[in-house]
Amino acid sequence: MAAFRPIANTRSATGIPTAKLAVWWLLVSEIVIFGGVLASYLMHRLGHPEWANYAVHTQTAIGATNTLVLLSSSLTAVLAHQAAQTGDGKKAAKFLLATIAGACLFLCFKAYEWHGEIEEGFVPWTNGFWAFYYTAAGIHASHVIVGAIIMAFVAKDAYAGRDLHRVENVGLYWHFVDLVWIFLFPLLYIAK
Repeated sequence: MAAFRPIANTRSATGIPTAKLAVWWLLVSEIVIFGGVLASYLMHRLGHPEWANYAVHTQTAIGATNTLVLLSSSLTAVLAHQAAQTGDGKKAAKFLLATIAGACLFLCFKAYEWHGEIEEGFVPWTNGFWAFYYTAAGIHASHVIVGAIIMAFVAKDAYAGRDLHRVENVGLYWHFVDLVWIFLFPLLYIAK
């Protein structure tokens, strides 16, 4: 008996599988969200040079460590995709679990960082800089959480050898999350 495959995964009027096309449309909508936040931040930052004094209090070492963590997790997502392309679902699942571990490590560092900043009195209502900082980093962190949850479901199916095409799709999302951080890190941590 042939395995059941939903028609949405097999038909394609564009030459691109429908599921992959849906991920790209999702990413376009996410670009609008993050683009709006980042553009708004840049406009306010240029209009408020005093924000440089507030940015000094961000923990650059933790931000840099989190950059390394996310870039490493992007590598494991690529390795998961390569394993899925060769039909090795178990190996793909293991690399996805390593990517999820990177997401969890990122969130642990972020929680530690925010705890320290909140302890020092830097909360979202302190001023405009901290409001933007927590909003942008918080939206990003929520995307890390969502990505890790979705990846867990994909890893479960990949381990069973099912729907290996989804490994690439979740990887596309994960690379986008990493790319957003590549923009957030210098804007929030380095540009002082």
